[in-house]
Amino acid sequence: MRILVLGGTAWLSRQIAADATSRGHDVVCAARGVSGAAADGVRLVRVDRDDADALAPLADEQWDAVIDVTRLPSHARSAVSTLAGSTKQWLYVSTISVYAEHDAAGQGIDGRLLEAAGPDADESNLELYGELKRACEVAVETGIDRPLIVRPGLVVGPGDPSGRFAYWPRRFAQDDTVVAPGTPGDAVQVIDVRDLAAWLVDLVERGTTGVFNGVGPRVSRAEFHAAVAAGVGRDPELVWADHERLTEEKVEMWMGPRSVPLWVPEPEYSGHMSRDVSDSVAAGLTLRPLADTARDTLTWLGETPDAKVTGLTDDEHAELLAALRA
Repeated sequence: MRILVLGGTAWLSRQIAADATSRGHDVVCAARGVSGAAADGVRLVRVDRDDADALAPLADEQWDAVIDVTRLPSHARSAVSTLAGSTKQWLYVSTISVYAEHDAAGQGIDGRLLEAAGPDADESNLELYGELKRACEVAVETGIDRPLIVRPGLVVGPGDPSGRFAYWPRRFAQDDTVVAPGTPGDAVQVIDVRDLAAWLVDLVERGTTGVFNGVGPRVSRAEFHAAVAAGVGRDPELVWADHERLTEEKVEMWMGPRSVPLWVPEPEYSGHMSRDVSDSVAAGLTLRPLADTARDTLTWLGETPDAKVTGLTDDEHAELLAALRA
C-alpha cells in the first residue's frame, strides 16, 4: 500500500509510519520535520500546513490511505479539500476528549459529543482541545465518503512526550512507599502507543470504516499499580489517598505541576477512563501486558535523561506522604 501520513515525525504518528514501513508499505510523511526525524525507510516531504496550498503537490499522487492526526480544524479542512480525490481511504485519529460526558462508565461511541469549535475559534487554545478535535472530525465526516475515525484515550509507553504515565514506573522504581490516588477500585484505561499504531495499520490494511474508541479495556487502579510494580521489578508500599484528601492537600488531577498523573476525581469523572471498547476488540485490537509497557517505559527513561516526567516532584511526594501519615 501507498500510505500518506500527515505528520509522522513525533509520538503516535511516527509510530504509525514506522509500523507501516516495517510491513513493507510505501510510506510518505508530510511534515515540517521540526518535531523529530522520520522513521527509517519513510520518505519525508517537508510541508508547512499553515500554508493552505502546502499539500497540493501530494494531490498529484495516488494513495491507498491518508492518515491524519491534526488537532487544528483549518489543517483538517485543507487536507480533506486537497487530498480527498487522491486516496481510497481516510483515517482520522481523534480523541475521547470529543465526548461531552465523563460521569458514566461504559459509554461507547454513541455517547454525546461536544459541539464542534466554530471557524473563528482560537486554534491555539488548548482548553478547546476536545471542541477542536471534534471540528476536525466534522471536516472529515463531511468531506470523505465512509472515513475511519479512531478516538484514542490515554496513550502511553516509551517516547511519551507528556510524561504522565512515565511518572509511575519512575516512582515505583525509586521509592519504597508511594502515594496511590483515589481507591483501589477506581478505573484506569490506557493503551500502549505501539499497540495503538499497529491496530491502526491493521484497520487501514483491511479497509475498515466507521468510528472506534482507541484505548484498552478498563482495569482497576489496584490492578494498574500491580502491573507497574511487576514491570519495574519492585513492589513498594502503597498509601492510599482519597479524592477529598488529595484536593485538601492541593494536589492537581491528571497531569502537570503538583499533580498525581492519571488521577481524576470520581464520580464526576467515572467514565473518563472507563469507555466501552468492545467494538474495538471485536475489530482486532490486541494489547501487550501493562507490565511490559511499564518495563519498557522505565528502560526508555534510563536511556533518555531529558525525558519529560510530569507530576509531583520527589520533595512534593515526600511532603504529601508525611501529611497523609500524620
